Order: sequence, then structure tokens, then C-alpha cells
Amino acid sequence: MRVEALSGPALDAALDGVARLRIAVFRDWPYLYDGSLDYEREYLAPYRDNPRAVVAGAFDGEALVGAATGTPMEDHAEDFAQAFASSGLALSDIFYCAESVLLPEYRGRGVGHRFFDIREAKAATLGRRHVAFCRVERPADHPAHPAGYRPLDGFWRARGYAPLPGAIATFRWKDLGDSLETPKPLQFWIRELP
Repeated sequence: MRVEALSGPALDAALDGVARLRIAVFRDWPYLYDGSLDYEREYLAPYRDNPRAVVAGAFDGEALVGAATGTPMEDHAEDFAQAFASSGLALSDIFYCAESVLLPEYRGRGVGHRFFDIREAKAATLGRRHVAFCRVERPADHPAHPAGYRPLDGFWRARGYAPLPGAIATFRWKDLGDSLETPKPLQFWIRELP
């Protein structure tokens, strides 16, 4: 396994693969995301064009099997400013880890840690004091909740992250099997960099 930050031609070559990974991985619980390649390409373009953003890729040989992205939080101010309004934190002090997607057969090999290492290092080079991400909150009795599902809370806590009370954003997307987009609450988790 090779995990590295991507830039220039390597990033350009990987973006469609990142889009496909997002669609594939986010189809599963808890996201249940019914995505499209056109939307994903548009969503990922700012990561290619922003020198303050980072895209990390995980490769098995030459095959892209996982990816993670991050960017300064103020680049998402329109989406997230309200969630942080009562936190006392300035968006300009926060680096946002947008997603980590990894094919199931590659999990448990340390790739998730490498993804966070790369993004936290980028945050530090930008002088950020905090790193945050958000996760979708689904009701415990949701009909698609898989038996035996184990959330990643333990992994995140071991890296120093904790939920930020009251920092909840709302995003809309179409769940698998639905015909319309519906709002989903997203809880922010955060840690202070050393």
C-alpha cells in the first residue's frame, strides 16, 4: 500500500477515481448516498484548483483504492459558518477534513491514520489551530441500519477528536431508493493541533 498527497498531473489523473470512490463508499451506511459522476467532478474541482487544499490517495500498485480530502474551513463558510457560529472558534483557525473513503477490503491496514496524518500536516503548514470533520447522524431505528455496524468513534477519539457540542450542519442529498433530496444532520468532531 502506498498513501501519499497528490498534486499536479498525479492529482488530475486521480480525480475521476476519487469521484468513483466517493460514490461507491458513500452508498453504504450511514451515508446511503445516491451520487452521480457529474456532481462528483464538480464537487472535487476546487480541490484540484486550490493550493491550500490537499487530496491524499491510497494505492494498491497503481489502483486507487482510497482517498481523503481537506481544505481550510473558510472555503466552506457558506455551508458551515452557521454550525460554528456559537462555538467561539474562527473558521480561519480550522482545517476541514472533508472525507475519507476507502474500499472495505483495504480497511484495518493503517490507511485511515495516514489520511489523517497527511491532512493534519497540511493544516499545520497553514498555521491552523484546529482540525475538524463531520459525520452524518442517523436515527438508531433507521430501517437501513445494518446489524453489527460499528461506528468509527473509537478510532477518531484515539486520534484526539471529539464531538463539538452544538456544531451541527445540515446537508441535503438523495438517499438510495429515494426520489428527492432530504436534509441530513452532520455533527462536527474537532481536535486542537499540538
